[in-house]
This record gives sequence, C-alpha cells and structure tokens, in this order.
Amino acid sequence: MHTAVAVVAALLSAMSFGVGSVVQQTAARRAPAQESLRLRLVLELARQPMWLVGMGLVVLSYALLGLALTFGALVLVQPLAATDLVFALPLLAWRGRMGLTRQDMAGIACTAGGVAMFLVGLPPSPEGTAIPAVRQWLPVLLAIGCTVVLLAETGRRSRATTRTALFAIGAALTFALLDGLTKSAAGRVRTEGLDALGHWEPYMVVLVGVIALILSQSSYQAGSLAISLPLIDCLEPMGAVLIGVAVFGEQLATSTWALAVQALGAATAVAGIVILDRSPLARA
Repeated sequence: MHTAVAVVAALLSAMSFGVGSVVQQTAARRAPAQESLRLRLVLELARQPMWLVGMGLVVLSYALLGLALTFGALVLVQPLAATDLVFALPLLAWRGRMGLTRQDMAGIACTAGGVAMFLVGLPPSPEGTAIPAVRQWLPVLLAIGCTVVLLAETGRRSRATTRTALFAIGAALTFALLDGLTKSAAGRVRTEGLDALGHWEPYMVVLVGVIALILSQSSYQAGSLAISLPLIDCLEPMGAVLIGVAVFGEQLATSTWALAVQALGAATAVAGIVILDRSPLARA
C-alpha cells in the first residue's frame, strides 16, 4: 500500500512540475538579465500572473513529492518524478492544438520504458522511516554547497549559453539535495508530528528550496529551456538517487545482471528525457 501511494504521488508530482516549469520559463525570459542570481528576480517574476500559475504548479508538485517520499525511497520516487514531460507534452500539444511528432512519441517511449527498466531491478524498500543524523549529511551538504557556489560564480562571468547550462547544473544539484532533505523532514513529521519543527531539517528545506528556486529561475531567464530543462531533469534524479544510497542507505540492484538492466534503463530514460526536453512543444 505504501509503495502504491509513493508511485501515484510521484507520477502526479512529475506531471505538475513539467507543466509548471514550461509556464515559469515563458515568464522568466521576460525578466531583466541583470536580475539573475538575486532574490529580486523572484520578486519581479511574482508580479506576473503567468509565473504565479507556474509557481503554484511547482509548489503542488513538491507537496506531492513530499507525500511520495514519506512512503517511498528516493531510488524509487525520483526516477518516477523525472518523467514530468511524459505527462506535460500531451497536455501542451492539446492546449496548443498541435500533434505529437514521431520524435515526441519516441522520447515518451524511451523515458517511460527506461524508468520501468530501472525500477524492475530495485530490491524491496526497507520497512520503517530512515532519518539520517547530521554527521551523515555534512559531507553531502559541503560537497553540493561548494560546487553550487563555484558553478554560480563561473556562470555569472560566462556567455549566455554557458551561463544557462551552469545555472541549470547548480539548480539540479540543489533540487537533488532538496529532495533528500524533504524525505528526511517528511520522516520527522511522520514519526514526531509537530515536534519535527524542533529539528533542523524543515528549516533547511526552506533555505535550500529558496536557493534552488533562484538558481532555476536564473537558468530559465538566461537562455533556452532546451538547454536548462534537460540538465535539470537528468541530473536531479541522478543526484537524488546517489543521496539515497549514500545518506539513507538505500540499495540499487543486488546482482550483476539486474545492475546491468538498471544501467541500460537509466541510459534509455536519460536519452528519452533529452529528446522530450528538446521538443518544439517544450520550447514553444
């Protein structure tokens, strides 16, 4: 039952995030370039009704993701959450009265099939709620924090295409960290209720969430969604899966054959995500 809740919530989260990202990028491209990497960018975008609609969808997606992570492992939930454009593209095609191309259909098939292959090799999730100690988080927090600062500073001094890519990579890493922290905070709430507010995880979720929002909007503002969204969609689940293994002690495949199937599935899903993110529907 817990796995079913996690799967359904993760898929709904993917659909909400895919549509919300496209709507946000459309609005973010209208913002002044000098506002990148500043909280003022978010305040400026908040004046646009279209961006607020996209933000509402993104907030909904993370509420659903928190629900999924309460009942499922990161290695289960994040690959499903990465299928956002599998749901978003048909909706965008219907809204724009455009048909899905063969490339779009191939991307959907690769993404869905690759994620299915990856999940087939997963062992059953352990019972109980894992809440890592601070000492288990510190290496990850330091590594991602230093990397994101370096990417942001380098991107600030780079041309538009490179800046878009570097900001997107930073956003992806920050989103992956946010996913892990969300799972930890959700575990606190599930086991301790309102007493969870006495721990550091809920407040770190808010801080990292704001940083991820600024980085992602800066990436959307700096250049094409065809550059930023593939990087975010591919690197976020990869980073979250690694955090699941390193911090939460989750397991991937337990045999060489199953691990090979998972690797092939991951590669197929990544190829599908790149195809979907480069669709004219996503960039329109």
